[in-house]
This record gives sequence, C-alpha cells and structure tokens, in this order.
Amino acid sequence: MNFLIKILNLLSKLPLKILYVFSDIIFFLNYYIVAYREKVITDNLMKSFPEKSPEEIRQIKKKFYLNFSDYLVETVKSFTISETESRVRMQHINQQVFHDARAEGKNVIMLAGHVFNWEWINAMAKFIPQDHCHPVYRKVNNDFWENQMRKVRSRFGNEPLEANEVILNIFRSKNDGNSVYMFVADQTPHFSHVTYGLEFLNQKTPAFIGYDKLATRMDLAFIYCEMKKVKRGYYQVNYHRIYPDGEKFTENEVVKKFHKLLENTLHKRPDNYLWSHRKWKYQDSIKKFDSVKI
Repeated sequence: MNFLIKILNLLSKLPLKILYVFSDIIFFLNYYIVAYREKVITDNLMKSFPEKSPEEIRQIKKKFYLNFSDYLVETVKSFTISETESRVRMQHINQQVFHDARAEGKNVIMLAGHVFNWEWINAMAKFIPQDHCHPVYRKVNNDFWENQMRKVRSRFGNEPLEANEVILNIFRSKNDGNSVYMFVADQTPHFSHVTYGLEFLNQKTPAFIGYDKLATRMDLAFIYCEMKKVKRGYYQVNYHRIYPDGEKFTENEVVKKFHKLLENTLHKRPDNYLWSHRKWKYQDSIKKFDSVKI
C-alpha cells in the first residue's frame, strides 16, 4: 500500500499535459475494450434524455468517457496541485455571494452535483471571506482511498467533515457567517435511508435531504455551484444564491430547487456528469414522492 501511495504521489507531480496521455489510454481501454459500466451509462442517458436520438446518446456517452478519464487523472493531480495552478485552472465566478452571506451573519451551505470536476473546488477556501471551510465527504470502505481523499479535501486550509457528523456540527456551531459547508448534494441515499424522492431528469429519484432539514430550522445561506468544463484542464464554477419563495424556506423547497438547477446544468452540458453512478437504483424504496415536476 505504501508503494502505491508513492507511485500516485509521483504521478501527481507530473504536468497535466503528461497525465492527459494516461487519460487518453484510460479512455481507449474503458470505451473500446472494457466498456466500463456501458449498460448503466447508456440506460441512464436514454431515460434522462428520451427526446435524444440513439446517435446523440452515443455522442454524449463517448464524450462522457473522455471527461471521466480526465477526471480520474485530475483527481490524482489534486494530491499535489499548487494553489496557483488550481486558481488558474478553476475560475470562480460571482464570489460576492460569500461576502454577502458573511455580511448577513449566515453560515453557507454549498450544493454541488457530480459534475466534473467537483474535486477542484477545494482551493476556494483561500479566497472566500469565511475562516472555516468544510468539505463534506462520505466515508468509503477502502482505507487507502479514504485517507487519500481526506488529504485532498484537507488541502488549502479546509476542514473536512464526514457526512454522518456534519449535521450535528452545523447545529452546534455558531451561525455567524464564518463557516462554509460543501455538499456534493446529489448523493444517492442508502435504501434504508430513502425517505423522499422527486422527478429529476424524467425519473423517480431518491434524494438526500439532510441539508434541506437545515433550511427549515436555521437561517442559512444556500449556494448552488454550477460547474462548467471550458476545455481540457480548465473549469468554471458559477455560484448562485438560492432564495426561498416566501419569507422562509418550506419543507423540501431547497432540495427541489437544487435538483432543478442541476437539471438545467445537465441539459446544457450532458456529457460532463457522472453517468456511471447508479443513481436510480433505489427508486422503489422511496417512502414520500413529490410528483410535481421540478
């Protein structure tokens, strides 16, 4: 295991233009030889975009494999990427929302989807006005990747929190506008925790709602992170404040608005999402379903 860590750290120090050679190899193997999760990816795309032709689905799928391969080597690069290079490669748009939240004395809940490359948002901790930036992660069974990803999310002054402890941490912390919590919010709940679902991308979708419960109990600022791949190795993230329709958020309002924003993002750039994820596998476990189209 120590040998593997050394190899990955050495690879991480290579320039991205060299790492993208590895990405091209991974793409060729995954797309042409192994057909990595090809059935899952095709099924997800066809159900999400029933209006698209088989040829359009094929083109989206091929671009997905390219983006996914880039994501893998970019994740390795994130082990050692410098703050300077990170800020060049990830452009952060509309940072004013963080200053507004600080001025209002409201802690921030950031909501992102599995849109490439969500791992590169971490460097934002260096330029937002809040002192505490908490990437939220879900514990994995593999100790090696658990340690590596925790190290990645601990860089640039971040303070990562495991998903099972974050809600309690938020309730116990002072709501003074000085903390940011970064959720990848389209996680699929375990079937035993599926309590709510909605229509997302034309499908009955189980939704993680922990952050939504916060919206009705605390006066927090919610921000959607819209990711865009500009070109290979360069991304933009545009931050959008999510506001309630009334004076306060109602139950499930934030989760519906987040999924609507994410759906709009995916309609604009459908190839840049983690389609290999089995997001809809627990549809039958939904206990409460909101059938109103978001």
